[in-house]
Amino acid sequence: MTAEILLQTLASGVLIGLIYALVAIGLTMIFGVMDIVNFAHGEFLMLGMYASFWLFALYALDPLLTLPLTVLMLFAFGMLLYKLVIRRIIDAPMLSQIFTTFGLMILLRGVAQFLWKPDFRSIEGSWVSGSVKLAGIQLGQPQLVAGLGAIVVTALVHFFLTRTRLGAALEATAADKEAAQLMGIDSHRMFALAWGIGAACAGAAGVLLATFFPIFPEVGANFILLAFVVVNLGGFGSVTGAFWAGILVGVIEVMGGLLLGPQYKTAVVLVLFLAVLMFRPQGLMGKA
Repeated sequence: MTAEILLQTLASGVLIGLIYALVAIGLTMIFGVMDIVNFAHGEFLMLGMYASFWLFALYALDPLLTLPLTVLMLFAFGMLLYKLVIRRIIDAPMLSQIFTTFGLMILLRGVAQFLWKPDFRSIEGSWVSGSVKLAGIQLGQPQLVAGLGAIVVTALVHFFLTRTRLGAALEATAADKEAAQLMGIDSHRMFALAWGIGAACAGAAGVLLATFFPIFPEVGANFILLAFVVVNLGGFGSVTGAFWAGILVGVIEVMGGLLLGPQYKTAVVLVLFLAVLMFRPQGLMGKA
């Protein structure tokens, strides 16, 4: 194995890992604030991809141009789902919560299949296409832009959580819901906000992926499993942990594919996942 191939593989792993991180950040935010595992999170990503595709197919609007609009649409959709469905099961047993979000996953996937058929679609002629060579490494422009876009969105989420009053209220609710309520923070408003931001992060990842990844109703399943792995590795509820764990998972996945074969790349990630569950269940960056 030459150094050039190794660097090429590492770069590819980092870029796809940034997408994994963005998906996982939305997932870990919902869990961190509400202690609810959202199995429908991958379908938010799928809806973001389809929104980009139809805006491009019908109105010739590039995904990068419609990214803010799609993010706002998914944000509103996430808040609406909370108010219509999730709010009713907040105090329900965990099994009921799991079945509800799993049912949402099946429903959204079924609606997508009904409306758009199970065909594979793609966006041809986007603003980003081809490849560039940086420091001797050949990188696809769509993947490079997607990675940079994921960094920007992640930075905006981090800024919101750490530098705004609303973000501080969200963090306070995640830390102690009862104490936050005593301080005058409306927990239901924070829960709805968490669902909105979670859906928006997944939608943003979907838009960025749509420039180079096939679009079909089950596409979310390709990312939700790895998102759960990333959330566990980074520590449940930790946005920073999810970011670094996403990059780690991306690198491990592509290196496993290079060293052992493409058919084993996911297995390598899952072995790491099981090892962390056994020896550090709170995650690599979670608190003991």
